[in-house]
Amino acid sequence: MKAAVLEALDTLYVKDVPTPEIGDDEVLVQVGACAVCGSDIRMFHHGSPRISPPAIMGHEASGTVAKVGKLVTKFKVGDRVALGGDVPCGECVFCEAGIGNNCQINYAMGYQFPGSFAEYVKLNRMVVNYGPVHKVPDHVSLEEAALAEPLGCVLNALELSPVKFGDAVVIIGAGPIGCMIIEVAKKMGAGKVIVVQRSRPRLELARRFGADVYICSSEEDAVARVKKETHGLGADVIITANASPEAQQTALQMAKNRAWINLFGGLPKGNSVVPLDTNLIHYKELFVCGSHGCMPRHHQKAVDLIAEGVINVKQYISHRFPLAQAREAFAAAEGRNGMRVVISP
Repeated sequence: MKAAVLEALDTLYVKDVPTPEIGDDEVLVQVGACAVCGSDIRMFHHGSPRISPPAIMGHEASGTVAKVGKLVTKFKVGDRVALGGDVPCGECVFCEAGIGNNCQINYAMGYQFPGSFAEYVKLNRMVVNYGPVHKVPDHVSLEEAALAEPLGCVLNALELSPVKFGDAVVIIGAGPIGCMIIEVAKKMGAGKVIVVQRSRPRLELARRFGADVYICSSEEDAVARVKKETHGLGADVIITANASPEAQQTALQMAKNRAWINLFGGLPKGNSVVPLDTNLIHYKELFVCGSHGCMPRHHQKAVDLIAEGVINVKQYISHRFPLAQAREAFAAAEGRNGMRVVISP
């Protein structure tokens, strides 16, 4: 089969590799679509302790079941499935508590387990039994199904930093995830959604997703503007949907008393120690949390919301590439002149 193989840092080749053989409790999926995530870009340039080249990345995926082992009962040949990233081990204290994205083994598709920038992907026993693998109705395209993974991550974030009816919500970062949060926050009852973005072109690109206020932080004081838009009180929920230490600092300044602040975007290695004014947390009684990935139940809910037409993920796809142009797809994703980039093997 063909696969985009990470041979070394900054080195990605599309080449022939053996099609995976499956065991009695495993499943082989013919990949229909796999989106390029920001974490794929980071691994491409900086690597990860969870991946050892040569390796196949890709975890925002979907496809059709091509083979099933004789012991597999959950899936059959021909099933259309959406695939997520985080794979609970199913046995540790965190997995038993239903928070498998906190599993200390921290398995994931496209990391320790070969991913879906390939014509076929193998789902091992752990993935089949405990992972984010969910059937997709016929009316949902495989491109849409691939975006259940980032949508699941958004659902996890908004579960940990809940939006109440009428809340003012600030999203710092207008990339694909930030724009997806606009739609979900609105569906949850947010009264005013405010988007903050340093780049004017990226901000203009995000206008079609329906936030109430758009602030270009390179052109005006974002904290002052948020205060103005919230009657001087600050926002009820602030989500940093980018990899900026400055965003995490300013989020505290934008917060209303007893606000929720979610540090959604991870920071680059070596730049993750951020000085914070903890008196703001203390005197304003702020709730500061992080969110990472999602659990299989979030992934299932994301599939359901897409299938029911509640969340329109088609609007987040801006570029499409065949597998043979994987490097061009990565360049498009890194160029930040669109939304999600999808590779279709």
